[in-house]
Amino acid sequence: MDTEESRTEENRAGDAERRKPAISLDRLSSRYRLEFEELSTEFHGKCPVAWNDTHGGYWFTSGHKELFDLARRADVLSNDFDVEGVRRGYQGISIPSPTGERRFRGGFLEMDPPEQRYYRQALNPYLSPAAVQGWKPVIEEITRACLDEKIESGRIDFVDDLANIVPAVLTLALLGMPLKDWDVYCEPIHAMVYTPMDSPLYERVRELQMTMGVHMMETINGIRNNPRPGLIDELVTCEINGYRPDDMEIFGVLLLLIGGGFDTTTALTAHSLEWLSEHPDQRERLSRERETLLDSATEEFLRFYTPAQGDGRTISQDCVINGTEFKEGDRLWLSWAMANRDEKVFEDPHTIHLDRKGNRHNSFGLGIHRCIGSNVARATFKIMLTQVLDRMPDFVCDPAGAVHYDTTGVINGMKHLPATFTPGKRLGAGLDETIAKMQRVCDEQRLAEPVTVRKARAKLDD
Repeated sequence: MDTEESRTEENRAGDAERRKPAISLDRLSSRYRLEFEELSTEFHGKCPVAWNDTHGGYWFTSGHKELFDLARRADVLSNDFDVEGVRRGYQGISIPSPTGERRFRGGFLEMDPPEQRYYRQALNPYLSPAAVQGWKPVIEEITRACLDEKIESGRIDFVDDLANIVPAVLTLALLGMPLKDWDVYCEPIHAMVYTPMDSPLYERVRELQMTMGVHMMETINGIRNNPRPGLIDELVTCEINGYRPDDMEIFGVLLLLIGGGFDTTTALTAHSLEWLSEHPDQRERLSRERETLLDSATEEFLRFYTPAQGDGRTISQDCVINGTEFKEGDRLWLSWAMANRDEKVFEDPHTIHLDRKGNRHNSFGLGIHRCIGSNVARATFKIMLTQVLDRMPDFVCDPAGAVHYDTTGVINGMKHLPATFTPGKRLGAGLDETIAKMQRVCDEQRLAEPVTVRKARAKLDD
């Protein structure tokens, strides 16, 4: 055996030794969803950081402390997706890595500083707590219209008829896109998460994605030529570390903002309503004590259901953290979902306690890449939830009709959640008419301007 072969064998032996303890868990399998609680408890007790031999091999972090210590180490972690192979060849935040179909980065979530930092600085004024306050009347009115469409019938699908629509319309409003186009984006954004490539429906989903992509590029060019307030206008005019983003980079950022704005809030809302239907005493308590309970209940639903299950990273330099030896180029998965069930931090972790105190969950991530839309998500969720409690207080979800995502390796979502309730009275105009009105409000009041320019709440009076 020559020297080079000998060195290779030594490296393999060394890798095998340091890649312990080892597990074999396919996060994209039904086992991950169906045995989640058992797996979480096992990993927390035996291997809070482990080498997972699936999908090419990567480190899997499930412990709360271990994840906290790793996620904040931007000095040794990279989110970069090196599409052109001109840097270090890193593969972004997806594990398994993206297929050859995707030739753009997933927005600033697949960038490292300083680019990532410039993007967040540019977009924060549109998504801050103060900025979100200005949008609450719009969120309330869209939610009211969605419920009005079903209130007289006594039947609703909380996914199709509410939780899909409200976040979609609001996200387009924030972007500065036509609100009526929400349905161009809604189905493909959700379906691209839950439809596997071997599904007979995959080709249809691809066609929907293509239609959505063409529409998005046309919108980018339209706003570039005829500026209108919103996140897209900021993206086409901002300077990022000395350069102007091209259309494909902006496209990637928009997919990140739309995907994050749509599917995660939908998932949280659907799961929470399903649980409240299963626990009517807790539903009545939450409605009765909402002034003191709504905030803690929201954080507890976020912890328990963790819509975005985790993110990938690449180790950017050799290091040892809490006794685990990482090598440059190693892949790492940060399991926000499992860390949120760590019994060392959360008493009775597999049970929802609406009044849980000191809820240090990681559902919006940690460190420099923490979710930029967390304020929007919380506000939208609370408004949808409270309006359902007020107008459909006795709702009962149909377990036979509820359809969860087959796998939850990316988003812990639902496709359908039908329910029945005692019919009530409409309070206003229907959805289409309301969306048209909200478009006029957005345009005339320039609602999508950043909070540094516009601080007032939307006014909906005719």
